[in-house]
Amino acid sequence: MKKTLTMILVALASCLAGQAAETTVTVVDTIPTTASNNYYVSNQAPLQAQSLIKLPNGSIIPGGWLMRQLELQRDGLNGHLGEISAWLQKDDNAWLKSGGKWGWEEVPYWLRGYASLSYIMKDATGNEDMFKEAKYWIDAILDSQREDGNFGPAYKGKQDFWPNMIALWILQDYYEYTGDSRVIPFMTKYAHYQLSVKDEDFLSSYWENSRGGDNLWSVVWLYNRTKDPELLKLGEKIHKNTANWTRSTELPNWHNVNIAQCFREPATWYLFNGDEKMRRASYNVQSLVRRAYGQVPGGMYGSDENCRIGFFDPRQGTETCGFAEQMSSDEIMLQITGDSYWAENCEDVAFNSYPAAFMPDYKSLRYITCPNHVLSDSENHSPGIQNGGPFLAMNPFSSRCCQHNHGFAWPYYAEHLVYATPDNGLAAVLYSSSMTKARVGDGTQVILEQTTNYPFEESVEFNVRTLKTVDFPLYLRIPSWTKSASVYVNGKLVKSKLDGKGYVCIARKWNNGDKVKLNLPMEITYRTWQVNKNSVSVNYGPLTLSLKIAERYEKKDSKETAISDSKWQPNADPSAWPSYEIYPDSDWNYALVMDAPIKVQKSEWPSDNNPFTLSTVPLSFTAKGRKVPSWTLDEYKLCAVLPYEDDPRSEEVENITLVPMGAARLRISAFPTAEK
Repeated sequence: MKKTLTMILVALASCLAGQAAETTVTVVDTIPTTASNNYYVSNQAPLQAQSLIKLPNGSIIPGGWLMRQLELQRDGLNGHLGEISAWLQKDDNAWLKSGGKWGWEEVPYWLRGYASLSYIMKDATGNEDMFKEAKYWIDAILDSQREDGNFGPAYKGKQDFWPNMIALWILQDYYEYTGDSRVIPFMTKYAHYQLSVKDEDFLSSYWENSRGGDNLWSVVWLYNRTKDPELLKLGEKIHKNTANWTRSTELPNWHNVNIAQCFREPATWYLFNGDEKMRRASYNVQSLVRRAYGQVPGGMYGSDENCRIGFFDPRQGTETCGFAEQMSSDEIMLQITGDSYWAENCEDVAFNSYPAAFMPDYKSLRYITCPNHVLSDSENHSPGIQNGGPFLAMNPFSSRCCQHNHGFAWPYYAEHLVYATPDNGLAAVLYSSSMTKARVGDGTQVILEQTTNYPFEESVEFNVRTLKTVDFPLYLRIPSWTKSASVYVNGKLVKSKLDGKGYVCIARKWNNGDKVKLNLPMEITYRTWQVNKNSVSVNYGPLTLSLKIAERYEKKDSKETAISDSKWQPNADPSAWPSYEIYPDSDWNYALVMDAPIKVQKSEWPSDNNPFTLSTVPLSFTAKGRKVPSWTLDEYKLCAVLPYEDDPRSEEVENITLVPMGAARLRISAFPTAEK
């Protein structure tokens, strides 16, 4: 009997040991590139290997608040711009007929976001109307190719490679979603045409010269699908003729969108030549502009149209285009480097800067949005901001670029929530409710369901759906701001005390219904911006907080407040697309009392699933402030630059409310400080 009991105990111990060994949990700075994914296109030799591999369009269906933003975009300006923008009218459009009047960057700018949104909506709702409209324009692009391989309209009678760069991205997304056999030959023929162009005629004008990195990224995409050796030559040609973004202390130009878009060109070239200096050069630009003009919250920098000496206070802003381009660049840098820093910067812009650039219904937007932004009217505030015109108002069509280009930010964000990895696994990198369909391990197709209200809550839950047991690694990003993150598998704690270092890897044989829970504790932290008079911003996890300012909206006639180059279709109804000015109905000139605690208050999740408005945001924070009487509107009727540290503060200490920055169209996000 004693021997039998011993044998049972030994067998039980062996079984338990086998169960314990079933799940292996490790922490890595970056995801290893020693293996090669068997199912998804990744970098082919001689290109440098990559840690994160984009899943094809159509692999991820977003949910939760992100899906709500996409629905608002569908029903808002991006989804209906074809009805009001003269640049998108089909009559006499140069993207639809040779010699047409209307044609430059506007059509591909708009179509990039519209088409990607149409794929998501087709899969999520089954409605194909947007997809059919997108395909109408994509077919026209494919049909526009000439005998020499060139395509698209000339701009002012001259070859311009810049709009074609955007069109290539559209075709790449379209091919991933549909597999249309026309795309690869089209892009290959165009690539060979580019090789035939003399260097002195190639990427010679301002925009195409700055933005050659977009063209270079398309060469990477195409080479990985064809291994055409001529593309390696084209990559070298593009890099040689693109503006030099590798200098240590200066940039080719200081245009805000160019910086957000073009800083990644050296890192993209690194994929070709393996020179670590090229990869570091992109990090340097990201750092350089933020050291000089980016001592502000929200992931961006103070530039208005262009960065200017002396204009780096948080009352300077960034174009909505710049927000969208920075998010896209962060997603590309993630693929190139595997560095989770780029996910955090992408979230910083997406959660804190981008949503407040729009009216809550996404039917109008601001050209310029600032971290300290206390008045949003139609007046000309130049030179306080560089742009001369009504660039702080919410207007559906008051600038040709942002109104057309903003639409790709959220769809691209949704497409990059989850990546494939070289070891046939998956990496959840940008957390949001979603459903990802992918092949893993031995080729088994799984669905990874993600459920969360992150960043407005601390936990992210995953559910694995699979028809059979499959062995693969699942990587989860651990943000640098969290302390003591923990991971549970099927209710059992498998890793704790994770303090913001890269990724946690869970390797196991996964069964249908397996669950993972990631807890990311959030707490109040502060950032001090030394260059901007030691002002302070307050963070709660990935959310930056702003003073809650009562917002008063005044509806305006969009045609009356639009800038001169706005072009509306003749039958556009301005009453259906109004503009808004936003005025503060409460005081905003507060210094934050630093020695008073800040307390979080949580409320019910909004019934409309949109947390980015003052009336629906589910988090608020109580704090203490003292007014700074000298801090008012300045001579340009802008929020004056931050007061000096020794400027008098009021004697009275008041209760103030802070809210997440992305929900505040008017906000103070960089505070002067005070003591009790």
